[in-house]
Amino acid sequence: MPTLVAKPPQGDVWSHEVKFDGYRSQIVINGPDVRIYTKSGIDWSAKYRDLVDAAKELDIGSAIIDGEAIVTNEAGLSDFAALRKAITRRQHDLYFVAFDLLHLNGHDLRDMPLEDRREILHGLIPAGSRIQFSEEMPGDGDAVFYLVDKAGIEGIVSKRRGSKYRSGPTTNWLKTKSFTVDEFELLGVERERGKAAFALLAEPGTGKYVGSAFITLGHDMRQRLWDRVQKHAGPPPKAMNKRPATQWVGPGMKLRVKHLRGEHGHIRHATLLGFSDES
Repeated sequence: MPTLVAKPPQGDVWSHEVKFDGYRSQIVINGPDVRIYTKSGIDWSAKYRDLVDAAKELDIGSAIIDGEAIVTNEAGLSDFAALRKAITRRQHDLYFVAFDLLHLNGHDLRDMPLEDRREILHGLIPAGSRIQFSEEMPGDGDAVFYLVDKAGIEGIVSKRRGSKYRSGPTTNWLKTKSFTVDEFELLGVERERGKAAFALLAEPGTGKYVGSAFITLGHDMRQRLWDRVQKHAGPPPKAMNKRPATQWVGPGMKLRVKHLRGEHGHIRHATLLGFSDES
């Protein structure tokens, strides 16, 4: 599990790959028995039937392959929303991007250097398969990150060359994520003396709480926001826990928020950029 960092690491000791927006998974091959497990260890072989069939076509006796189950959109980028639909409706749209190899034909490879494991893995994956190899991107961390950010990709994963594979959180793998700007609905504003103010955010149209954003607006804009919040004061949503320092608002107020790209269900590292002056 890579550690999130603000900027990609520098130097030749690091390799860089695209961070795909999908479900982290592992393919476990044991002769004719092929299974695919989620990051939490749940067997999703039945959900990934086409990927299981693709893994059976590999010329491998036994293996554990680490990677990401994805679906791509028309632009060729991994699309998380499309992935969730494909799992239940369009199995043929699923791909597995393989980026590491833990075991092969009875041999534990986790103590081998990263680049050696990946070289072996690359040789196992045929062209045209639903299982694809995650290629290293040439260039230094800043250049690679600039390209993926401009392309609208979630971010990059940087891996220390020569490192061993170890389960759990690690600083040998680092992820740098791009930011994006989206519109959310305001649920309320949380203000406590001596602390930063937060806007509580909801998914537009559903009212579902998705996280909070720092309010870093200038003084005049911040006062205008607070005036608008008081004008449209409303009861707290039924599903929300009590928050004594929060002024709740009725539905309809829209906010522009900058946050990490690829956060699903609960946004992180969010900052309020502005709000609608309508109503």
